[in-house]
Amino acid sequence: MMRVAVSGLTGCGATTATKLVAKRLRLKRINYTFRDLAKDRGIPFAKMQFDKIEREFPKWDLLLDGKQVAGVAKTPRCIVGSRLAVWLDGAVAKKLGKRVKINSKFWLGVPLRVRAGRVARREGKPFAQALRETRLRDKNNAARYKKLYGIDVRKRPRGTIVIDAERLDAKGVTDAIVSEIKCRHRN
Repeated sequence: MMRVAVSGLTGCGATTATKLVAKRLRLKRINYTFRDLAKDRGIPFAKMQFDKIEREFPKWDLLLDGKQVAGVAKTPRCIVGSRLAVWLDGAVAKKLGKRVKINSKFWLGVPLRVRAGRVARREGKPFAQALRETRLRDKNNAARYKKLYGIDVRKRPRGTIVIDAERLDAKGVTDAIVSEIKCRHRN
């Protein structure tokens, strides 16, 4: 069994890292997002994001997180990437009444201004707008996770390895994760 979790705040590079690590280690990638949930429900993502997630809390969070936990539980060799991936086998699984084990957990640490710059480039927005939106998204997500699961996103679960993803490019982050996983599985 090799289950890997990669988390971080908006714009940290977790999606890219999970894709690259999955390919290198031949793991199934589990990355079910609000975009996927909106698509499955036939709701435009922008409408769901701003109207539904906050107003219909905790319905959408529980649906999304339930999909993530179920995917990990039935897949012995996988990598899951999400804001809450490193908590899926703890507070999230407990709230959902599920049991799942994740072997390796990684948090991609990137300062707000760097993450906002990445979001601005990815979404074609002015930096100032991306900075405001990323700051607000971080604040709203942290409040939702605290209220629903008791999670403080400033504190990682025991055993989570923090990677400085500001200074490393996507290949460097991937190399760091793969190296740590291989080291753990040798021991």
